[in-house]
Amino acid sequence: MRSCRVGLCWLLTLAGATAAVSAAAETLPTVDQIVAHYAAARGGVEKLRAVRSIIYRGTYREGGYESPHAAMAMMRPYYKLVGDPEKPSADFAEGYDGSAWELYADPGIVVRTVGAAAAAARHGLRIEGPLVDYAAAGSTVSLAGLDSVGGRKAYRLRVRMQDGFEQDELVDAESWLLTAERKTAPVHAFGKDVRSEESIGDYRSVGGILFPFSRREIEIATGKVLNELAWTSITLDREIDPKLFSPPEFVRTPLQAFLEHLYAERSDAKAVSWTYREFRRAHVGLDTCHGVEAIGYQMVKMGDHAGAIELLKANEADYPGAATAAFGLGRAYAAAGDAAHARAAFQRALALDPAFERAAQALKSLP
Repeated sequence: MRSCRVGLCWLLTLAGATAAVSAAAETLPTVDQIVAHYAAARGGVEKLRAVRSIIYRGTYREGGYESPHAAMAMMRPYYKLVGDPEKPSADFAEGYDGSAWELYADPGIVVRTVGAAAAAARHGLRIEGPLVDYAAAGSTVSLAGLDSVGGRKAYRLRVRMQDGFEQDELVDAESWLLTAERKTAPVHAFGKDVRSEESIGDYRSVGGILFPFSRREIEIATGKVLNELAWTSITLDREIDPKLFSPPEFVRTPLQAFLEHLYAERSDAKAVSWTYREFRRAHVGLDTCHGVEAIGYQMVKMGDHAGAIELLKANEADYPGAATAAFGLGRAYAAAGDAAHARAAFQRALALDPAFERAAQALKSLP
């Protein structure tokens, strides 16, 4: 009888534990419930959907670089500008007007980016962020489980965007606000993928909607701070001319047109070499070294290593006394995984300029 009672107790205990687990599973919110709570915490779906444009202004830090006048603007349906639309920069700008682009005043070129550079631009296009109306944006969201941010419980939502890119959004279980993002992506032009966490906070009300005014991204493996943003103002629904989200129009010099032609041909190494030689023959005496180095770098960013290497080999041959020409070629070889040729090129750069710190650092970083 005693053993029977023990067995009964065990069964009751097991049943109770199972019921508790089931109850816990039942009380765990669904993805759509979490997203609905998040939208409500910020001010409501309708208010978020009603925002037509937004301008952020503040400060930005990355490494030793600091900008006290950082700005970014977004406007529906998909416009984005890294810069201030009311005070355009004459030196550099980047944006998205249906495709990603970058403007470099020196040497005076506009490049339409692809690869990691374009991905970084398009992944942050939505005014309301990646969670609200995620299905309409072509994304899927799954609940990856419970997590912790700053010692507080958070729901970790895995967002898979239409191009296959994934990142985790961590929503605080009490405030229902987004407190962190985690992703794996290149930090620099053609660097290795880095797993990072971006803490999000200092929410303030603007037009009845809560917006985060601070962001701080760290490398998860090392704890190194990658960048920090602190907005000082957020302006909603300012009228912005859509043209301001596109590269400015300007008349190209023959050299600038030539450089953009090289970039357009970047996936065809033979076409790049042909265009380079024909232009050099037609414009004897025109200094193309610096401009070709710049466009070669952009080609490497886009992953077109073969075209970049052929172009930069020709550039170094035509400017054998330029340490930067040898360095640019070495950087292309390094990005292509050719350590032996990269090492030789960096050594040539240092032989021409022993104080060339970037070449010395690049040489040390080779495997």
